[in-house]
Amino acid sequence: MEEISLYRKYRPHNFDNLVGQDHVKNTLINALKSNHVSHAYLFTGPRGTGKTSTARLIAKALNCTALIDGFEPCNECEFCKEINEGRLIDMIEIDAASNRGIDEVRDLKEKINFAPTRAKFKVYIVDEVHMMTKEAFNALLKTLEEPPAHAYFILATTEVHKIPETIISRCQRFDFKRISQRALMTRLSYIAQLEGIAAQDQALEAISKYVDGGLRDAI
Repeated sequence: MEEISLYRKYRPHNFDNLVGQDHVKNTLINALKSNHVSHAYLFTGPRGTGKTSTARLIAKALNCTALIDGFEPCNECEFCKEINEGRLIDMIEIDAASNRGIDEVRDLKEKINFAPTRAKFKVYIVDEVHMMTKEAFNALLKTLEEPPAHAYFILATTEVHKIPETIISRCQRFDFKRISQRALMTRLSYIAQLEGIAAQDQALEAISKYVDGGLRDAI
């Protein structure tokens, strides 16, 4: 079997496993239940607090063919499995740190009007969106103003102050918090038990203090 890092292995695959962001989780669950999901979200906050994991959860919930309780991805249908494995063609992840220019956004604008290839919806996840150039932001703004019904955008950033107000105003914003030390310790203890790792409480406490509220670094 392929060896994968513990962080990837224990990335939250449903809303129940999303740690330390209850204010975000509850609002998104209500939006999914009432069929009022925004076409553009902005997730801000420190690194390793669950922004891109939550973005993928939304992508799954929008495309899952067997939702549980109206919001929870089943993780059994083909779309859930393909998103978990990062190979669903209609979930497009863009790292703005390395794709920050106008050409990439023009390419996105040209393709966004095409219907999804396989899934019900296209979901664009743009990580580190603050790295985009001014020209790219201007082009993205036009797309956010009139997104096609089959497309959703989730922008993620650790530096929201670098994003133009015009972009922020087109999105529903969620601020992800540093995860509490207690929540970090609980999650680390759970993972250690599943992995058969002997971990003293003092060790888990030291890790939880050191990572500055980031679960990815803690794991």
